[in-house]
Amino acid sequence: MNYALVTGASKGIGRSIAEQLAAKGKNLLLIARSEEALKELQLFITQKYNVRADYLALDLALADAAPQALAWLTQHNYAVDVLVNNAGYGLWGKFDTRTIESHNEMLQVNLLTLVYLTHALLPELKKHKQSYILNVASTAAYQAVPTLSLYAASKSFVLLFTRGLRLELKDSGVSVSCLCPGPTSTDFVARAGMSAAIKKKSDTFSMTADDVAEIGLRGLYKGKAEIIPGLLNKIIVVFTACAPKCITEKIANDLYKK
Repeated sequence: MNYALVTGASKGIGRSIAEQLAAKGKNLLLIARSEEALKELQLFITQKYNVRADYLALDLALADAAPQALAWLTQHNYAVDVLVNNAGYGLWGKFDTRTIESHNEMLQVNLLTLVYLTHALLPELKKHKQSYILNVASTAAYQAVPTLSLYAASKSFVLLFTRGLRLELKDSGVSVSCLCPGPTSTDFVARAGMSAAIKKKSDTFSMTADDVAEIGLRGLYKGKAEIIPGLLNKIIVVFTACAPKCITEKIANDLYKK
């Protein structure tokens, strides 16, 4: 029995990806912090889609979270052929106004857990004739974003890591893609601690988590390297690549300034 492993699965894009994978008949392994939310999702998915769904309630910001997740997978001898590294969040504000502990916790989730799980599961993924890795980054990966400086840098890491790994694995059966959504109707803004004014701006251009997940999975199974949902987000990414950095950084600074 093969499974899709989804981190950050209890809400937002992660939940939508999990539901849409279940609709395709995939058995699921779900990891997130909230056991209550995971129980609810497990019950919903198993009843609606008649697939198996197991979960692990785990705070991926903990330094030993990834080894704990791997121990759980090993203990149950799960066969994983789809890995969705979705867990991640941002912290809004000037870099020096946040504690180094809070920065490290964010990097643990956004970077280190993703790298650890990818490295640990690659031998299993390679056993399958066809398997998939979907790393979730952001359109913030394409430029510096003042007041989200470390978050944008972490997502740039995810994007570049994905592209490099994709080429390393091109002769294997493992297809690697990066999903780079723009503003999405999730709790990202609230979790990051952004102001009501920024939330209002974000809501104006937000896509739904279901739409982002649908586009992401379609691109994953088509073997795309980068998946940018929404025409406006694609235009912004192209503009960011072509325009001088001083201009794009000023625009970002004006949008997200505190």
